[in-house]
Amino acid sequence: MSFSLDVNLLLYASDRSSPHHGKAVEFLTSVAEGRQACYVAWITVTSYLRMATHPRIFRAPLTQAEAEDNIGRLLALPHVAAISEKEGFWSAYRDVASGTPVRANLVPDAHLATILKQHGVLTLYTHDQDFRKFRFLRVVDPL
Repeated sequence: MSFSLDVNLLLYASDRSSPHHGKAVEFLTSVAEGRQACYVAWITVTSYLRMATHPRIFRAPLTQAEAEDNIGRLLALPHVAAISEKEGFWSAYRDVASGTPVRANLVPDAHLATILKQHGVLTLYTHDQDFRKFRFLRVVDPL
């Protein structure tokens, strides 16, 4: 069985001031030490790079090099691969978005959910309960 990670888990693990920091680090360590196929969407990667380096989001934002190193270590793991939109994404997105009103902050969630559905990745680890609106996803909160 394969799974994916939402950006919030990566952010919590990088933000020492977060109350979720310890649990997120523990969870990601278990992912790193595991063998189960983990797929990380490029939208998750770029969201992480944007938010982890943003001074309005992190009290002590990471440098670009630190954020890139974190992603590099994750993607270097033999059981982790990056995924992105496939041909027919727009039609697939419209299908995913048809089941629930998708607007504002739910738009990038629907984007990620669509990429996962296109790749047959149906388990998402996240602390964001909004993903439960996409009924085909098995949403697991490791925190």
